[in-house]
Amino acid sequence: MSQFNEYSSIKQVAVRHSKDAFVSQEKLSAEWTPLRFHSMPLIDQSNDEFDLFRQILSDSGAEIIDLPPADSLTIDSIYPRDNILVSPKGLILCNMGRATRTPEAAVNMSVYKSLGYTVAGEIVSPGTLEGGDFIWLDKNHAAVGLGPRTNSEGIRQLKIILGDSVHLEVVALPEPDHPDDVLHLMSIISPIDQDLALIYRPFMPASFISWLDELSVQFIEVPEDEYLPMGCNVLALGPRQVIMLENLPGVKDRLEAAGCSVRTYSGIEISRKGEGGPTCLTRPLIRQ
Repeated sequence: MSQFNEYSSIKQVAVRHSKDAFVSQEKLSAEWTPLRFHSMPLIDQSNDEFDLFRQILSDSGAEIIDLPPADSLTIDSIYPRDNILVSPKGLILCNMGRATRTPEAAVNMSVYKSLGYTVAGEIVSPGTLEGGDFIWLDKNHAAVGLGPRTNSEGIRQLKIILGDSVHLEVVALPEPDHPDDVLHLMSIISPIDQDLALIYRPFMPASFISWLDELSVQFIEVPEDEYLPMGCNVLALGPRQVIMLENLPGVKDRLEAAGCSVRTYSGIEISRKGEGGPTCLTRPLIRQ
């Protein structure tokens, strides 16, 4: 039976390899500036990094679903977390806060439908919702970030789709420096186990901390100097088994001190330049 949380063992996960998202150096050259990547990724190095990242997922025992390229997609499509949510009722199609990403949900959903997935609902304009703004704590408790990519109307529609059995905690996110920049809920919290989450406390509203306290969640805090290099973007492959970007020694030490097994990957091209860590690079479909 599939579990609805962010920490049970991943049994099936979708990714879009850099060769199918970035496609070519020419495409990267045309798109990295308007899409506000920090600098232009290099295609060969990106593909090498993604091969290693994909291998870590495979080594964990997860079945990997490779999403295809499509002419309608931008280089942002390397981050499939954002366009689909999983729910007990089926998949939920997101209406992305960044308009250039709108085609992603339909392209990816065609793959998911071929695997037997059904659609529970769809967020429609003027509602916006992105998957990086949503986490399951358990099948009856979830949280959603209200911010630049997910608006109140999107959250209203999501509540209807999820139904009364799910308490949806709304978390007000701080304004980013630029309206096109990303600050998702998963930029400030990554669940690691049933009773453990990695957080960046300065951006966590007191009401959200209190709610998590009530659910008996304890915290590992990201050091201040490791927040901007995506120290809070950590993917649980299973309970206290995580994958994270390398060169974040403070986060790694604190995770290991809490009994976590930690795998790291380089991610200079596929993560740091586009501000998308391991949670962004994956869409877990089944956790058990």
